[in-house]
Amino acid sequence: MTHLWVRAEERANERRVGITPEGAAALLERGVAVTVEESADRILPTGDYAQAGCTIAPRGAWREAPRDALIFGLKELPDDGTPLVHRHIMFGHAYKGQHAGRALLARFAAGGGTLYDLEYLVDAEGRRVAAFGYWAGYAGAAVSLIARAAQARGAACPAVDAFPDKAAMDAAVRDAAAGLPAPSALVVGAAGRVGTGAADLCTAMGIAPTRWDMAETAHGGPFPEILAHELFFNCILARPGTPVFVRPEDADRGDRALRVIGDIACDPDSDYNPVPLYDAATTWAAPVVRVRETPPLDVMAIDNLPSLLPLESSRDFAGQLLPSLMALDSLDAGVWGRAAAEFDKHVREVRP
Repeated sequence: MTHLWVRAEERANERRVGITPEGAAALLERGVAVTVEESADRILPTGDYAQAGCTIAPRGAWREAPRDALIFGLKELPDDGTPLVHRHIMFGHAYKGQHAGRALLARFAAGGGTLYDLEYLVDAEGRRVAAFGYWAGYAGAAVSLIARAAQARGAACPAVDAFPDKAAMDAAVRDAAAGLPAPSALVVGAAGRVGTGAADLCTAMGIAPTRWDMAETAHGGPFPEILAHELFFNCILARPGTPVFVRPEDADRGDRALRVIGDIACDPDSDYNPVPLYDAATTWAAPVVRVRETPPLDVMAIDNLPSLLPLESSRDFAGQLLPSLMALDSLDAGVWGRAAAEFDKHVREVRP
């Protein structure tokens, strides 16, 4: 019997989950065993999963789960170096030159486990079957606008926390920007999920963003148009061939209008980072890093932005993913087979 084990997230501020109680009930009806770990942080109560018929396990018990269980989480595992013996479904961030990714792959190689990276669950045409992108874009733009408003007043960007819902986030952005002129904004990757979310937040705040996609960036740079906008949102995943959008010498220019970069794609640990002005993700407690003083330039690079809207983002993602979870009994085919092949390709690089 296929066994899906939904682990509690162990990262601070992470309240999202990749399956709803209703989705778990659908899997149970299909004959999949579902275990859900206790979590006081998860946006959807553990009791709702129990009522759906799931087995409830203590927080962190996945380490002793049956070897054939599929361990399902979203964000990273504790970085304790232990070999990983199970099959894991999660965002691994290990295939694009990330330096921490090699260590994760080495743990899988040592333990004999497998990573089904959620970022690499794709259909036959190579399109992702589930993504948090829209809400990452929406929340990233919101935090960036709050940061720009604080900067314009000579203040530091305040800490952020999870919002009850989208309406509360919208109200917070409006309150922060009250009395200030609307800034200009440019979105790169505007045709994708992340860029659409960022552009929608701008529109909701009365800002008509400049929308760029592949055609506008195909020449590879430089991009003086980005420097002419107060806000720039990078919504392009880093990969080989991605151009550098804002170079260090661009940031040094005293005549730039650019004041805040919302690096929503947020891949500072990648060799292909298109915003090479910082080297670590920012946090909820300190949402931006000041990379230039005169004139000021802040980078917002929070790497779990959808968690600022855990309810909407969880329900949206879980709905997209459920059809694939319903096919867990066919791990050698379809999206799961393709994800396993991607893992096999990369784990060979770290095997002795």
